[in-house]
Amino acid sequence: MQQVAPVLSDELDIVIPTIRNLDFLEQWRAFFQPYHLIVVQDGDPSRKVSKKKFIYTIDDDCFVASTPTGDKIDALQQHIRNLLTPSTPFFFNTLYDPYAQGCDFVRGYPFSLREGVPTAVSHGLWLNIPDYDAPTQLVKPAERNTCYVDAVMTIPKGSLFPMCGMNLAFNRTLIGPAMYFGLMGDGQPLGRYDDMWAGWCVKVICDHLSLGVKTGLPYIWHSKASNPFVNLKKEYKGIFWQEDIIPFFQQVSFSSDSLTVEELYLELAFKVKEGLGHIDPYFSKLADGMAG
Repeated sequence: MQQVAPVLSDELDIVIPTIRNLDFLEQWRAFFQPYHLIVVQDGDPSRKVSKKKFIYTIDDDCFVASTPTGDKIDALQQHIRNLLTPSTPFFFNTLYDPYAQGCDFVRGYPFSLREGVPTAVSHGLWLNIPDYDAPTQLVKPAERNTCYVDAVMTIPKGSLFPMCGMNLAFNRTLIGPAMYFGLMGDGQPLGRYDDMWAGWCVKVICDHLSLGVKTGLPYIWHSKASNPFVNLKKEYKGIFWQEDIIPFFQQVSFSSDSLTVEELYLELAFKVKEGLGHIDPYFSKLADGMAG
């Protein structure tokens, strides 16, 4: 019997940013073994850039989760299914993902929209430790996410979302140039907003280009809660600034001259400097990084 090759094994890289050892990968061996891994150690100055069509990135404190029936979740294959099936950003399907097994478009869904659009991003979720901001962590230190929702949905056009880079896959050829995580680290006034910044940029560009962003399955098991007091020091400016950042992205529009992701992203960088630079010099520096 001929062995079936793993899906996209030659077209996908797994990128793992880490500040810890790589023992956690042993749990993922059965799922990741056919694929090429790029491990980015904290402080490593070398440039490691994937040229593959698809990218899956997972944090080093994420482990294999299980369904309510006890089956191990192959997160990567679910991300691949999400990316290879269309999205439906223009009209909400009340059965969520109409392309999932056992689902379809509900009565009243326009036939003219059932073809969907290409999917650029698959945003996975987490069991156990939720992705909370520091104030919520402090108020609910013992809270754990035990709610497994067996669903994938397209985030509607015009809606922003807080993208978490912990369990994320995307089509690099569709949206790669915009997947630039914001400046963070020592000396930067805005911490723990880097992935969300990328998500806001990506979403407004996807909306403009009629590309889809999905969220929901797959789940991973998030094992380690970060220190809420440390997080608060990193986040406190962002908690206030996001009240200006979100309206900026909600109102952003692009010129008809920008046709590609690269052109749209450069235009967005200019708009960031112009529209957010008055809040803090950080945003002018961030805009320069986006354009650089």
